[in-house]
Amino acid sequence: MSIFDPVYIGIDEFGHPKRVPLIERNMLIGGEPGSGKSGLLNGVVAHAALSLDCRLCLLDGKRVELGQWRKCADVFVGPDIVEANKTLHRLQIMMDNRYAYLESCERRKIKPADVFTAYLVAIDEIAYYSATVGSKQQREEFSTRLRDLVARGRAVGIIVVAATQRPSSTIIPTDLRDLFAWRFAGRCTNDSSSDIVLGHGWAQKGWSANVISPNNPGAGLLIAESGSPELVKVAFLDDRTCAAIAAYAATLRATAAGMVTPLRRPRPRAA
Repeated sequence: MSIFDPVYIGIDEFGHPKRVPLIERNMLIGGEPGSGKSGLLNGVVAHAALSLDCRLCLLDGKRVELGQWRKCADVFVGPDIVEANKTLHRLQIMMDNRYAYLESCERRKIKPADVFTAYLVAIDEIAYYSATVGSKQQREEFSTRLRDLVARGRAVGIIVVAATQRPSSTIIPTDLRDLFAWRFAGRCTNDSSSDIVLGHGWAQKGWSANVISPNNPGAGLLIAESGSPELVKVAFLDDRTCAAIAAYAATLRATAAGMVTPLRRPRPRAA
């Protein structure tokens, strides 16, 4: 599995598998509590964790939503705005170094054969860092650094996937929110909230996540390659499945790093 492969999201309204490419893209996930945001975010993280050409930076204000992937991650940040800003700063430095490398090679973006790997920056409850914890200056620093990563990170393999309940301008500045190419809106309480996730004007065109039944968690509107919303049902990974995938991914990564000797079948004894 590779981060350059399309990521399995779930199924479309016709029951067909839905996959979207994430390399050179960023995704914003929104919706009311219980609408399927965590299911989609964990599905993306699972794919990245199993992809040895991708490293994980996880920021989780609740600690537990992405906590099962901690052993797979290079960095795991809980409810700590100072550590979150330090992590984003380190990613910015790495991003600048990679651009210097591309400039020296007279290239514009990374390739699968490059020696450095992609990074998935997954953020659950982005509002915790951008609007709740710490001082105003720290929250503004977080939004500014994150905007830089979303704006410039795509070509050097940095993928940002952020989830929140309602990404209004008080949660995510408009100039940051508008940079996310891929959008997913789970069930929303009104047309305005749906438009905040998908983009202004989609409700007037008949695309509103407000019409999704609250008894249908995981269903939502996805904007990806086509540029228009489509109805999808997000795949759900329960706690036990997440834990099993995370444990397997951690073993794969440790083995690839030479920290664990891979299991081998015993050879049959000679007769």
